[in-house]
Formats: sequence, C-alpha cells, structure tokens
Amino acid sequence: MKSQVSSGDAKAARRRAAAITEGVIWKQLLLFFFPILFGTFFQQLYNTADAVIVGRYVGKEALAAVGGSTAMIINLMVGFFVGLSSGATVIISQFFGAQNEKRVSEAVHTAMAFSLVCGLVMTAGGVLFARPILTAMGNPEDIMEDSMAYMQIYFFGVITNLIYNMGSGILRAIGDSRRPLYYLIASCFTNIMLDLAFVVVLNMGVRGAALATVGSQIVSAVLVSAALMRADKSYKLILRNMRLNPFMVKRIVQIGFPAGLQSVMYSVSNIIIQRSVNALGTDTIAAWSAYSKIDSVYWMVLSALGISITTFVGQNYGAGRMDRVRRGVLECLGLSALITIGLSAVLYTWGGGIYRLFTNDAAVLARGMEILHFLAPAFILYVCIEIYSGALRGVGDCWIPMIITAMGVCVLRILWVVAVVPFRPAMSTIIISYPMSWATTTALFNVYYFWFSSLKRFSVRLPWKRKRRRRG
Repeated sequence: MKSQVSSGDAKAARRRAAAITEGVIWKQLLLFFFPILFGTFFQQLYNTADAVIVGRYVGKEALAAVGGSTAMIINLMVGFFVGLSSGATVIISQFFGAQNEKRVSEAVHTAMAFSLVCGLVMTAGGVLFARPILTAMGNPEDIMEDSMAYMQIYFFGVITNLIYNMGSGILRAIGDSRRPLYYLIASCFTNIMLDLAFVVVLNMGVRGAALATVGSQIVSAVLVSAALMRADKSYKLILRNMRLNPFMVKRIVQIGFPAGLQSVMYSVSNIIIQRSVNALGTDTIAAWSAYSKIDSVYWMVLSALGISITTFVGQNYGAGRMDRVRRGVLECLGLSALITIGLSAVLYTWGGGIYRLFTNDAAVLARGMEILHFLAPAFILYVCIEIYSGALRGVGDCWIPMIITAMGVCVLRILWVVAVVPFRPAMSTIIISYPMSWATTTALFNVYYFWFSSLKRFSVRLPWKRKRRRRG
C-alpha cells in the first residue's frame, strides 16, 4: 500500500510539472494564481481580524496599537524572512523542473532547518527589543503598553509563522498551491474564533488578539509540516534529515537575500512614513492603520501574481523553456493590469463601507477616505514592479531588481519624507511619495528588463549543470 501511495504522489507531481511547462500559459497562471490569492486573502484576513475586533470592541487606541508601529515592525522582520525563503522556492522549482530529485530533497531539508534557525533569532530580537524599537519609532505613549504587549506575544510565537511560510513555499515550488490555501483557511477560522473568545468574551484586549494570532499560526505550521512529512520521496520531509547543506544555504541566500533586503527596504520606508503619521495624532494613526488593512486586498493580489510568475518562470527555466518564460511574463502583466483597474475602481467607489468595518468614528473615517481616494487610482503604477521582480527572481536575477527597487521606491520615498514633509507636515504631503516612487521604479524596471536583464539575453545558464566533455 505504501509503494502505491508513493507512486501516485510521484505521478501527480509529474503532472503538475508538465502542466506548468507545457499547458496554455494564461490558464496555468490563473490556476496557480487563484489558490495563492485565496491563501493570501485568508492570511490577511486573520491579521485583519485582530484590527477589526479590537477596533470595534476595545477602541481606536487599541486599533492604533495593533495596526500602527507594531504592524510595521512585524512586517519588516517577517517580510525579510519571507523574501529570504523565496530563494528556497526558486531553487526547488528549478530542480523540480529539471527532475533532479536528489537536489530537491536536499533543498527541502535545508530550507526547513533554515526556518528554525531564523525563527529562534527573530524570537529573541522581537521579545527583548520591543520597547526600544517602538520608542525609536515615536510610538505615542498612550498606546505604548498595548503596542509592546502585542509585539512581544507575537514574536514569542513567530517561529510557527516562519515554518508555515517556508513549508507553503516548498509546496508551491512543486506546483501545489492548493494545500497551503486549505491550511490557511483552517488557520483563519481558528484565529477568528480565538479572537472572539479572548477579546470579546474574556476581555483580554490586544493581548488576546496577539494570542489568537499565535494560536492560529501554530495550526498552519502543524498542517504544512504534516503534509511535507507525508509527501512522496522527492520532497518528503524527514525530521532526522534536517540540516544546513552549505551549497543549498548559499543558493538560498544568493537568491533570497536580495528579495529579503528589498522587503526590509519597503518596510523601513514605511516605518519612516509611520513615524511622520504618528506625529499627526491618534485619529490619523487609526485611519492609516485601517487603510493599510483595506489596501492590503490589492497588495495580496499583486503578491499572488508575483509568486505565480516566479514559480512559472522557475520551472520553465529549469526545463529550458525560455520561450514560455518570456510569453508568461507578458501575459501575467496583462492579467495584473486588468485586475488592478477593477480593484482600484471598487476600492475608490465602495471604500467607505469597508472603512466602517473598523470604526464609526467620524474623524477617522474622514481622514481614511482622503487617503483611499488619493492612492487607489495610482495602483496601476505598481504593476510592472511586482511582475518583473518575480519573473527575474525565477531565473536567479535578484540583485539588480533589488537595487532598482531600493533606489526607486525606498530611497526616493525616504528622501521625500525627510526633506519635504517637515516643511508641510500633512497627510497629503506624506502619501504623495507613494505614486511618485512607483512611477519612477516602473520606468527603471522597464529599461532594465527590455535592454539589460538576463531575460533579454537568449542564453541563460543553469548554475548547477556542468558542461559535458566531448568524447574523443
């Protein structure tokens, strides 16, 4: 019976690889995209549930504590790891596309061991340095204790978040984007139930919301680990085989570090912006916190498309199908533009109703709608950044895209906030930095992609393949 199950899993894995490397491109992108989209939706939903429940049942101060500086710090640290783990997703998808089972197994065990090490480091840093970091960000004193409590509890259990993200990345690398979705759905409903129990029934405030989030992440980590342990031999997780393979660590870091650094730079620029927002008062902080949850609907769509094109490019690159790589990028750009226009229109038109999920405070609603009406029409400027970056990452071209993003988005945005905002400290002055930086970075990406990138050049060499010697 065991051999039959293993054989069936292997056949399913081969079918997934063939579909990505041989099927109709836009259909394969959508089939891969939707499970990732729903997965990121449920991942965002259990984060948003904290903000909705504490905002409605505890107050706007609690909403600011959960969604302000604390959320920025969490996004910075977890975002860095998620970017770093994308290196594992890329190399596993490449090895899987090339049908190199030995390398797939080595990469899987190294990736999971790597997530454990990173989790321990992150837990220590988040728990020990919560107050100094929040103080440095100018977090208001009236929400300091709640912010610190939420942050410390979250990071005490952050290792489960990293295990889930790495495990789901492994499953997506071999073409399975459905099971990570199922696990996130289970995690999401767990979080909502725990939120209601801890915050509403037991009146535990932001501490209850943090405990609910950690509890839900434990569920997702257990489920994804169990799935890998039951998998077939090519990507099966065997606990005693978990170790840091030097070659694999080097490849993961080479590809993933630029993506992680790029995520950090985004977060650092957002933290600097959050510091400017903090100076405008609790109402504005709450409005900005709620907006960040609302516009996350769009960012999770673009993120899902970016992950889809990374895996699509990685497997086709591994299989030597460069024609499909280039066509896939163009078709993904078209899909992204259509979705962006539709979502921007929805958020612009019905954003007020969504805002009322978080609060009924008139001042917070007024400030929030000003932000939403200004930024939603500008989302189209961001499309090329996510898709080109994901595609280039799929072939291992990571450093130049990171530099482009760093200069075009992060540095430009920071310079604006530091040099211009102090002379006119208003929300409109702060948020104009977003479309300005998106437009600049999009222009730079187009120049690089079409004239200088590895996808422009026809020949791309797989790094692990050796040249064959001619026999005399």
